[in-house]
Amino acid sequence: MLTISLVMLFILVVAGLVMTFVAYPHRGQQVPQAPWLGDAMSRLADRAPVLDPESDDVPAGHRR
Repeated sequence: MLTISLVMLFILVVAGLVMTFVAYPHRGQQVPQAPWLGDAMSRLADRAPVLDPESDDVPAGHRR
């Protein structure tokens, strides 16, 4: 029972961080009560690998 409670708490914390990121730093705004959290999220988002939508790595037969 303790394991399930800890996992659920972890899931809720991660969901709260994702919602905070989408609500503030993703749109270029500061988190009102925790600007340090917004700065940390922005730095992590800048380091995350992303796919270039105009990349030439997609084979010609698979383009839409």
